[in-house]
Amino acid sequence: MSIPANLKYTKDHEWVSIDGDVATVGITHFAQKELGDIVYVEVETLDQTLDKDEVFGTVEAVKTVSDLFLPLTGEIIAFNEDLESTPEAVNSDPYGAGWMIKIKIANASEIDLLLSDEAYKQLIGA
Repeated sequence: MSIPANLKYTKDHEWVSIDGDVATVGITHFAQKELGDIVYVEVETLDQTLDKDEVFGTVEAVKTVSDLFLPLTGEIIAFNEDLESTPEAVNSDPYGAGWMIKIKIANASEIDLLLSDEAYKQLIGA
Protein backbone atom coordinates (compact mmCIF):
# COMPACT_ATOMS: atom_id res chain seq x y z
CA MET A 1 0.00 0.00 0.00
CA SER A 2 1.35 3.40 -0.97
CA ILE A 3 1.98 5.89 1.87
CA PRO A 4 4.37 8.57 0.55
CA ALA A 5 6.88 9.77 3.15
CA ASN A 6 6.81 13.39 1.92
CA LEU A 7 3.16 13.92 2.89
CA LYS A 8 1.30 14.54 6.15
CA TYR A 9 -1.83 12.58 7.11
CA THR A 10 -4.99 12.84 9.22
CA LYS A 11 -6.83 10.31 11.34
CA ASP A 12 -9.67 10.75 8.81
CA HIS A 13 -7.46 9.22 6.07
CA GLU A 14 -6.63 12.38 4.18
CA TRP A 15 -3.20 13.33 2.89
CA VAL A 16 -1.78 16.84 2.95
CA SER A 17 1.04 18.26 0.84
CA ILE A 18 2.42 21.58 2.12
CA ASP A 19 3.95 24.12 -0.28
CA GLY A 20 4.59 27.41 1.53
CA ASP A 21 1.21 28.61 2.82
CA VAL A 22 -0.82 26.36 0.50
CA ALA A 23 -1.88 22.81 1.31
CA THR A 24 -3.12 20.32 -1.26
CA VAL A 25 -5.53 17.71 0.15
CA GLY A 26 -6.85 14.34 -1.02
CA ILE A 27 -7.80 11.00 0.45
CA THR A 28 -5.25 8.26 1.02
CA HIS A 29 -4.80 5.03 -0.90
CA PHE A 30 -6.19 3.23 2.18
CA ALA A 31 -9.33 5.42 2.19
CA GLN A 32 -10.10 4.99 -1.50
CA LYS A 33 -9.59 1.24 -1.18
CA GLU A 34 -12.01 1.08 1.77
CA LEU A 35 -14.59 3.20 -0.06
CA GLY A 36 -14.45 1.23 -3.30
CA ASP A 37 -15.25 2.69 -6.72
CA ILE A 38 -15.68 6.44 -6.35
CA VAL A 39 -18.43 7.87 -8.54
CA TYR A 40 -18.73 11.48 -7.35
CA VAL A 41 -16.77 14.10 -5.42
CA GLU A 42 -18.67 17.14 -4.17
CA VAL A 43 -17.05 20.28 -2.82
CA GLU A 44 -19.36 23.28 -2.38
CA THR A 45 -17.02 25.21 -0.07
CA LEU A 46 -14.75 26.82 -2.69
CA ASP A 47 -13.69 30.36 -1.63
CA GLN A 48 -14.91 29.74 1.93
CA THR A 49 -12.78 29.86 5.05
CA LEU A 50 -13.38 26.88 7.32
CA ASP A 51 -11.95 25.65 10.59
CA LYS A 52 -9.88 22.50 10.97
CA ASP A 53 -12.09 19.38 11.11
CA GLU A 54 -15.11 21.07 9.47
CA VAL A 55 -16.73 19.19 6.58
CA PHE A 56 -15.58 20.63 3.25
CA GLY A 57 -17.28 18.14 0.94
CA THR A 58 -18.29 14.55 0.35
CA VAL A 59 -17.04 11.62 -1.64
CA GLU A 60 -19.59 9.16 -2.99
CA ALA A 61 -18.70 5.57 -3.75
CA VAL A 62 -20.93 2.85 -5.13
CA LYS A 63 -21.87 1.66 -1.62
CA THR A 64 -21.48 4.72 0.63
CA VAL A 65 -21.11 8.48 1.01
CA SER A 66 -18.38 9.86 3.28
CA ASP A 67 -17.78 13.37 4.58
CA LEU A 68 -14.44 15.03 3.88
CA PHE A 69 -12.90 16.90 6.82
CA LEU A 70 -10.63 19.92 6.49
CA PRO A 71 -7.19 19.00 7.89
CA LEU A 72 -6.13 22.63 8.48
CA THR A 73 -7.95 25.91 9.08
CA GLY A 74 -7.95 28.05 5.97
CA GLU A 75 -9.60 29.25 2.79
CA ILE A 76 -10.40 26.72 0.10
CA ILE A 77 -8.81 28.33 -2.96
CA ALA A 78 -9.05 25.52 -5.53
CA PHE A 79 -11.09 22.43 -6.32
CA ASN A 80 -9.86 19.76 -8.71
CA GLU A 81 -12.57 20.25 -11.34
CA ASP A 82 -11.27 17.25 -13.31
CA LEU A 83 -12.94 15.10 -10.65
CA GLU A 84 -16.35 16.23 -11.91
CA SER A 85 -15.85 14.21 -15.11
CA THR A 86 -13.34 11.62 -13.83
CA PRO A 87 -13.97 10.93 -10.12
CA GLU A 88 -12.31 7.54 -10.58
CA ALA A 89 -8.95 9.38 -10.57
CA VAL A 90 -9.26 9.28 -6.77
CA ASN A 91 -9.07 5.47 -7.03
CA SER A 92 -6.42 5.22 -9.71
CA ASP A 93 -4.11 8.06 -8.58
CA PRO A 94 -5.08 9.26 -5.07
CA TYR A 95 -1.80 11.17 -4.52
CA GLY A 96 -1.66 12.73 -7.98
CA ALA A 97 -4.57 13.36 -10.37
CA GLY A 98 -7.00 12.47 -7.56
CA TRP A 99 -6.18 15.49 -5.38
CA MET A 100 -9.32 17.30 -4.18
CA ILE A 101 -8.69 20.82 -2.86
CA LYS A 102 -6.06 23.43 -2.16
CA ILE A 103 -6.20 25.48 1.06
CA LYS A 104 -4.56 28.80 1.90
CA ILE A 105 -3.35 27.91 5.41
CA ALA A 106 -4.54 30.28 8.13
CA ASN A 107 -2.73 28.73 11.09
CA ALA A 108 0.62 27.11 10.26
CA SER A 109 0.98 25.72 13.81
CA GLU A 110 -1.78 23.19 12.96
CA ILE A 111 0.62 21.47 10.55
CA ASP A 112 2.43 20.05 13.59
CA LEU A 113 -0.80 18.25 14.59
CA LEU A 114 -0.87 16.19 11.37
CA LEU A 115 0.45 12.64 11.30
CA SER A 116 3.77 11.62 9.76
CA ASP A 117 3.82 8.72 7.30
CA GLU A 118 5.09 6.46 10.11
CA ALA A 119 2.30 7.51 12.49
CA TYR A 120 -0.29 7.01 9.72
CA LYS A 121 1.08 3.51 9.01
CA GLN A 122 0.59 2.68 12.70
CA LEU A 123 -2.97 4.07 12.59
CA ILE A 124 -3.98 1.76 9.73
CA GLY A 125 -1.85 -1.17 10.84
CA ALA A 126 0.38 -1.14 7.74
